Amino acid sequence: MVILMGDIKKTLTFDLFARPSFIEGMSRVMDLGSNLQVYNHSKTELDADAKAIHNDWRMVGKDIESSIEEYKQKN
Repeated sequence: MVILMGDIKKTLTFDLFARPSFIEGMSRVMDLGSNLQVYNHSKTELDADAKAIHNDWRMVGKDIESSIEEYKQKN
């Protein structure tokens, strides 16, 4: 499945990574000690794993849905 830049926010696999604003991104240039590096945290490791697995399966579903739509258009 091809994801265009406009669609990148629609994907769910980025939920586990930090998404800095422009200002935060600029400040990271000067952050030599990685003190500003903040990730999306969960209460427990089990909770983080559950969220990741849930999002993975949602993306699998989106891929299947996209494949079905593409197949319908070709046939």
